[in-house]
Amino acid sequence: MTDYGMVIIGAGETGARAASELRSLGWTGNITLIGEEAHAPYERPPLSKQALQEAAEPSPAFILDHKKLEELRILWKKENKATSIDKGKHMIKLENGESIFYERLLLATGAKPRTLPTELFEPRPGSIIDTPLVHYLRSFSDALSLRKRLQPGKRIIVIGGGFIGLEVAASASACGCEVTVIEAGPRLLMRGVPEAIASIVEARHRSAGARIQLGVGISQVSSIGDEKIVTLANGEALVCDTIIAGIGAIPETTLAAESGLVIENGIRADNRLATSDPDIFAAGDCCSFPHPLYDGARIRLEAWRAAQDQGTFAAASMLGAKESYDAVPWFWSDQFELALQVTGLPSAGTVTVQRSLGSAGELFFHFTDEHRLIAASGIGSPGIAKEIRLAEKLIAARSILEPAQLARPDVKLKALLNA
Repeated sequence: MTDYGMVIIGAGETGARAASELRSLGWTGNITLIGEEAHAPYERPPLSKQALQEAAEPSPAFILDHKKLEELRILWKKENKATSIDKGKHMIKLENGESIFYERLLLATGAKPRTLPTELFEPRPGSIIDTPLVHYLRSFSDALSLRKRLQPGKRIIVIGGGFIGLEVAASASACGCEVTVIEAGPRLLMRGVPEAIASIVEARHRSAGARIQLGVGISQVSSIGDEKIVTLANGEALVCDTIIAGIGAIPETTLAAESGLVIENGIRADNRLATSDPDIFAAGDCCSFPHPLYDGARIRLEAWRAAQDQGTFAAASMLGAKESYDAVPWFWSDQFELALQVTGLPSAGTVTVQRSLGSAGELFFHFTDEHRLIAASGIGSPGIAKEIRLAEKLIAARSILEPAQLARPDVKLKALLNA
């Protein structure tokens, strides 16, 4: 007999959490986890931080190591790639020729780094992939390769002033490198972070010795010997030892699209994270879904907690749960001693108020026109996390509050929540 078990394509945060949750929820049949990497499922946030900075050779922070995979009876297909999905037969083909049948399928294919346009690279023999001018950071192998290049005195250019680019830049500065950050936009952290927070982050990077180039694009990437050259649109040529690009990510939808699933800013999923095929679900960086906090607007999240939350939620949906996914988005970044946290989507707000916590940091609260708290962001000491957690609960409760009230440090968020 053919065994139609639960199959998960993608062995990252989302896929690993889903596989584990299926067992927690009582599924006793087969679970197959298909991943392209040799490593068992591991956490990705340390890749731009500890993995680059620590003196000792790092090892992955495993979510499910080999022992746990065996304990949970999860069949892990490592270093393997799904090449096709036959929705009618409920069958997946792997690149090694193997066929796997499923009762329910979860696509947790994640995202891939957005790469620089090929027209930026000077004409030269050989493949850019084989002799990379530019490095990207997505996997543990990428981190191992990159950490060898972050040596004291080395000249590092980081293209992109978003979360990943700045975390790598902070790690490079901490390692004693000479760092230059190039951002085409008018400021750092253009997506989802108030300008005041971006200014604090920029000042901290500059105080560490980094050079920040804002509002300028790139016209060419080239090399002479071991030196790399980034030519800016204004004609300035910057010479360095290593170029690192962190210019965003693209949802991995190739397999889904080829199988006929609907694509809309990622794999289109409904409120249960089911795709256009009721037996196929999608979760994590690869999917978009309607969010009730934002009037059903379709959003896609590239965030560590979202990957966790959606993985466990999708497992329940695969087993028949009917609830709607409504977790409040949450993002974080550690750069130097600064902790940056955001809950909700600040871009959805029309009114913003600031609360100063003195040496502990700054908080920003984002409201709709109707004074509903829609997001909160903060930067400062790690203690800022407590305030963001309370704000997250107020957002989930759809709290209507007086904005000016939240600007006052003496007004306690816990008291507002209890009220």
